[in-house]
Amino acid sequence: MTETTFTPGPETARAFRDALGCFGTGVTVVTAMTERGPAGITANSFASVSLDPALVLWCLANGSARYDTFANAPHYAIHVMAEDQHDLAQSFARDGLAFAHVDWQPGLNGVPTLKHALARFDCRLDARYPAGDHQILVGEVLSATHRPGKGLMFKRGQFGGFTDLL
Repeated sequence: MTETTFTPGPETARAFRDALGCFGTGVTVVTAMTERGPAGITANSFASVSLDPALVLWCLANGSARYDTFANAPHYAIHVMAEDQHDLAQSFARDGLAFAHVDWQPGLNGVPTLKHALARFDCRLDARYPAGDHQILVGEVLSATHRPGKGLMFKRGQFGGFTDLL
C-alpha cells in the first residue's frame, strides 16, 4: 500500500481532491425559485450547524455557473437524495434547469420541492461566508421532512449506496 504525503497548493490540487475523496458523503440537491423558474444544484458539502436555532450549511463554488442563482436566493430547499435517486442527482449536477422530467411541486415560499427525497430542509438564507474558492451558505431551517430509506453516497468521484453492518 502506497501512502502519499504532500502540502496542499495549486501544484497538488489533484492529490488534495483525491485525499478529500476518501471521505464518503451524502448527496443533496438544493433547489430555489428564480425569475426564470425553478433551479437546482447537486451538492455534497452539507452539514448540520445548530439545533437551537435550527441551522444547516452547504457550500457553493464561486466559479459555479449557478453562483448568482444560489448565492442570492433568500429561500431554498436542501433535499437529501435517496439511494435510488442517482439519476436525479446526476441530472442536477449537469444542468440546473433540468426540471422538465422531474416530479416536483412548489413548497414553502414557492421553492421547488422534489418528491421522494429522504429528507428536505426548507431554509431561509441566514448568513453567507466567503471561504477560499467557495461560499458557505448557512440556512435557518423553517421546516423539515424525512422518511425511512437508504441514502445516496458519494466517494472517490463515484455515486453508490450504503451497506448496513451486521
